[in-house]
Amino acid sequence: MSFPADRPATWFVTGTSRGLGLELVRQILERGDQVAATTRSPERLLAALGDGVETARLLPLTVDLRDEAAVKGAVRETTERFGGLDVVVNNAGYGFLAAVEETGDREVRDMLDVQVVGVWNVLRAALPILREQRGGHIVNVSSILGLTAVPGWALYCAGKFALEGLSEALAAEVADFGVTVTIVEPGYFRTEFLTADALALPAETTAHYPAIREMTLDHLKLQGSQLGDPVRGARAIIGRVLTGEGPLRQLLGSDAHSYAVAKVEALRANVDAAALTAPATDFPAA
Repeated sequence: MSFPADRPATWFVTGTSRGLGLELVRQILERGDQVAATTRSPERLLAALGDGVETARLLPLTVDLRDEAAVKGAVRETTERFGGLDVVVNNAGYGFLAAVEETGDREVRDMLDVQVVGVWNVLRAALPILREQRGGHIVNVSSILGLTAVPGWALYCAGKFALEGLSEALAAEVADFGVTVTIVEPGYFRTEFLTADALALPAETTAHYPAIREMTLDHLKLQGSQLGDPVRGARAIIGRVLTGEGPLRQLLGSDAHSYAVAKVEALRANVDAAALTAPATDFPAA
């Protein structure tokens, strides 16, 4: 089933109070489509949208994505309100900047609960609907740090790497049902992601990682000068869904593309270096 052209489409988007999620909701509504938007603060979402956006086709939902029953209820409420479901966008997430040694158990679990468990809960609730109607589109918003890793971002990368593995397998599993999967890999976008109240930091630090402390300060200073435009980013995501065509991964931003090229080149060098040694662990040919 291709994107509906004879009726408003229904979108289910997580993490919509700010950033790309907020801009997605804005543009989806401006298209005349319907959107169920999960957020920790419906009031903040409505205030951010402002009076210039028609919200009759908006269903704000306060949902703890870690709660499977709550997520199922939200998806059910979406289909009851709008009569169906066409597009799922897993966008909820946050940044965390610390050395591996400084990252506590609770911080690990909180991150993976949002970036992995929460996504899985949404997928379990939505997939039966998309599978039975034999069509739909799932957009999992990862990051270029879901493809490559840099010091200080280990926990965030761990969640996004997991999301990418999940998404690759999912894409193959649901293709025969007419369901498309897209992994979005943004670079640095000019959203609130790097603000002091959005970027999570470790409860305790050590004096052994001065480079990461410097990186943290540099990232906070970067706020407001990131390359990525969230308006163009949301438009690109929606455009991919509308056409239903394109590769599995959607890179957003010239910085993301540069990181991806460097990763591919490093992998190629690694693979080439292992060409002769890798077979050494095989059973000898008979």
